[in-house]
Amino acid sequence: MPNPNISSVLKSVTKPGRYVGGEFNRVLKDKNKVKLRFAFCFPDTYEIGMSNLGVRILYDVLNKDPEIWCERAYAPWVDMKREMDKYGLPLRCHESGDPLSDFDIIGFTLQYELCYTTALQMIKSAGIPLLSKDRTDDMPIIIGGGPCAYNAEPLADFFDLFSIGEGEENLLEISHLLIDMKQSGKYTRKDFLHEAAKIEGVYVPSLYEVSYNDDGTIRAYTPIYEDIPTRVRKRIIADMDAAPYPEKFVMPYIETVHDRIVLEVYRGCIRGCRFCQAGMVYRPIREKSPEVLCREAKCLYENTGYDEISLISLSISDYSRLSELTDSLIKWTDDKHVSLSLPSLRIDSFSEELMHKISSVRLGGITFAPEAGTQRLRDVINKNVTEDDLMRAVGIAFRNGKNSVKLYFMNGLPTETDEDIAGIADLAYKVVGEYYKTPKESRGRGVSVTVSVSCFIPKPFTPFQWERQDSLERLVEKQKLLRDKIKDKKITYNWHEAKVSQIEAVFARGDRRLAPALLTAVERGVMFDAWDECFDYDGWLDIFKKCGIDIGYYTTRGFGIDETLPWDIIDCGVTKEYLKRERARAYEGVTTPSCAEHCNGCGANKLGGVNKWCR
Repeated sequence: MPNPNISSVLKSVTKPGRYVGGEFNRVLKDKNKVKLRFAFCFPDTYEIGMSNLGVRILYDVLNKDPEIWCERAYAPWVDMKREMDKYGLPLRCHESGDPLSDFDIIGFTLQYELCYTTALQMIKSAGIPLLSKDRTDDMPIIIGGGPCAYNAEPLADFFDLFSIGEGEENLLEISHLLIDMKQSGKYTRKDFLHEAAKIEGVYVPSLYEVSYNDDGTIRAYTPIYEDIPTRVRKRIIADMDAAPYPEKFVMPYIETVHDRIVLEVYRGCIRGCRFCQAGMVYRPIREKSPEVLCREAKCLYENTGYDEISLISLSISDYSRLSELTDSLIKWTDDKHVSLSLPSLRIDSFSEELMHKISSVRLGGITFAPEAGTQRLRDVINKNVTEDDLMRAVGIAFRNGKNSVKLYFMNGLPTETDEDIAGIADLAYKVVGEYYKTPKESRGRGVSVTVSVSCFIPKPFTPFQWERQDSLERLVEKQKLLRDKIKDKKITYNWHEAKVSQIEAVFARGDRRLAPALLTAVERGVMFDAWDECFDYDGWLDIFKKCGIDIGYYTTRGFGIDETLPWDIIDCGVTKEYLKRERARAYEGVTTPSCAEHCNGCGANKLGGVNKWCR
């Protein structure tokens, strides 16, 4: 950040290492020799953004193109933001130190609905108009992507376009379209957006008019040009073995959330949990081979020196070649004193063998997600695990020296009763009991069970997308009920703030009519809503009231089964007919087998990448 005031600024803020750049393995290019400059922005702190695998992959993909230089920018924490405003410092990228306004494209990964205000504050800090309609031809194109792009409508007025699905190929096509149009002298913002809308996986909100019914529900999305799609189909990478993957990671100067090698084992999920958006929108399932994963792991180890490898996917124990992969990795990781970490373990596929293979990981806790306290409700949400599965899994953990278990649940699920809430406490007590059934010579000393409960949010592209969210009062009531049921000091109860979940639901299920609220919030300086110390529930209620927005319309109302939904403009691959069938089965209390057992015809096979799980 070449500015005479920067030294004094860095002395007055916490963690100045967030802002200095200069990291090992960063990519530097001559900006006068590239044809396009891309600023990849993460709308949260440096420590979180540096740990994001998607950013690492796309940073690598873009920089491997000799015509493109991709740089990074992160949201300045509140103290740094205050100093930047004080001295008139624009937001800059880490590699060159140039302000975001100098770039051709500014891309944001949108991982969480409560990052929206932070993303908009970053655009504002770059000196770029917040509303896309106010930007001129000489200003950067603003792109959004990530899981929140599957319902981009709350941000439709602010972003020029959205990359829907996996961006490895998509972002390159968008970038080269911009290069070609500028070099040929044919570029105008209007013409570029029209041409970009023809690329598969690109959604340009300004090119679709939204009409409404008398009751306020959406009537239709209508494209303003005949040569752009009526629905935007997401992009996927069909062959994961051929998919690009970084050979090195940019190494941070300060501690980040995940300081380790991260291996993406596969994309998609064979399960069909009815509350889970990721399990639906990341279909179809596409695995990497153990040979490719082993090669990637060795390469990253040699280029980073990390001493831990984390194997990640939506459910790592569902990887069909996990035993082969772990055997191959252990052959060299043991000698190098590199430990293996396997998060996202399924209760019903956790085994003694798997426990032994990860025993080199630091002793301590292990995490499982029953999600609901009774079998009836687990069947409703299609979790397809039983109490016996959980007791077997924790028994394996206790026999192998683990003495701390974390259990994840949700409250507010469709059809939930007080009995289901009490069942969460009952399960926790039974897990403690399982510890005492374990022989003393096998178990660790002292047992700790942590029960973490989040509030259900009916997310787009799930069988529960039509459901209503419990009222704030009812969610709090359920939290108190569970708290009263837990009396044992060996059990710790943590819960997610219901007020945060309510605001999250508004933006997860929202439409373009939320734009005035976001604009007002940014004008008031709102950002970092995902952080407890920054979240202001009463402030949001005041903003919604002033903008004439009834938040119950998006939360407690629920949506009609034949209603046009804000995200219907997007085709995520899974059909609405399938989601409706699954919703009906939920209310019947009937489970659906995993893709590994039976193809259930979700429709994702039409996207390509068809494999042994699809028809």
